[in-house]
Amino acid sequence: MTEAELRELQAVERVAQVREAILRELRKVIVGQTKVIEQLLIALLSRGHCLLIGVPGLAKTLLVSTLARVLDLSFKRIQFTPDLMPSDILGTDVLQEDPETGKRRFEFMPGPIFANIVLADEINRAPPKTQSALLEAMQERRVTVGGRTYELPQPFFVLATQNPIEMEGTYPLPEAQLDRFLFSVVLDYPSASEEETIVQLTTSAYEPDLKVVMGRDELLEVQNLVRLVPVPERVSKYAVQLVRATRPKESNAPEFIRQWVQWGAGPRASQGLILGAKARALLYGRTAATCEDVRAVAFPVLRHRLVLNFAAEADGVSPEQIISQLLQTVPEP
Repeated sequence: MTEAELRELQAVERVAQVREAILRELRKVIVGQTKVIEQLLIALLSRGHCLLIGVPGLAKTLLVSTLARVLDLSFKRIQFTPDLMPSDILGTDVLQEDPETGKRRFEFMPGPIFANIVLADEINRAPPKTQSALLEAMQERRVTVGGRTYELPQPFFVLATQNPIEMEGTYPLPEAQLDRFLFSVVLDYPSASEEETIVQLTTSAYEPDLKVVMGRDELLEVQNLVRLVPVPERVSKYAVQLVRATRPKESNAPEFIRQWVQWGAGPRASQGLILGAKARALLYGRTAATCEDVRAVAFPVLRHRLVLNFAAEADGVSPEQIISQLLQTVPEP
């Protein structure tokens, strides 16, 4: 084994240790939601963004802010409302007077998008013009204001929340913007025992002592390491076959896809399955991605990329049911 390979192996072992440390710290504040936390970590290591769907009161904001503290990253929260403007997110040029010369000049005042972790709370409450302000930031990791381009701090992670109950007065995200979210993560209600623990913790004088387990520079190194994780050809083929099977016009698409799906997932889904599989393998201390890793990230990668037709709505079929059936239908190469 060469010295470079030994260093990489040690880095992989370190990531697995950090995963346990992050979970340990988050459990001081967050009760349960282990799968959700794992999916957030996978998206973060993959340099992806997350759409978090859950009813109010499931500690979405607390989870994200606590994760930022544990990773020693800057955190900003933006509450999306119908009157929110793009400049409220990106920042704006402000006319300032130089006290020495007395001359006036425009100076850029950065908005809340300039943070490592940005929580876009109830993103579908703002109109499309404001939602689109996030597009360049999410894709290019930079923003353009007044003809000038400003680089965003790295790492950069957008986590947007949506309330699945109240849809009155909301602006559904366009498919192009939905596709830019690597994962769509669903939070469910806690179990009875978990809810009892939540009530006991949050109604007492308990103050968690959180420790930083990974800094910004180390996180950037791990994000680079994810790209180096090898993917066997059969795993890559499996991911592509899964995604192509969601397209009703494909010759080998299953019958239930033709029956219920109007539009299948695009190439970003294939990329998301492989990146997610690489990051998951790394989190578990493994040096290569497997088909099991692909299956583990299939739900968050695909659920927001399937456009169902009227027949699916009439039959009460959800994207999760279709993905579950797909995983049982498409064989490993």
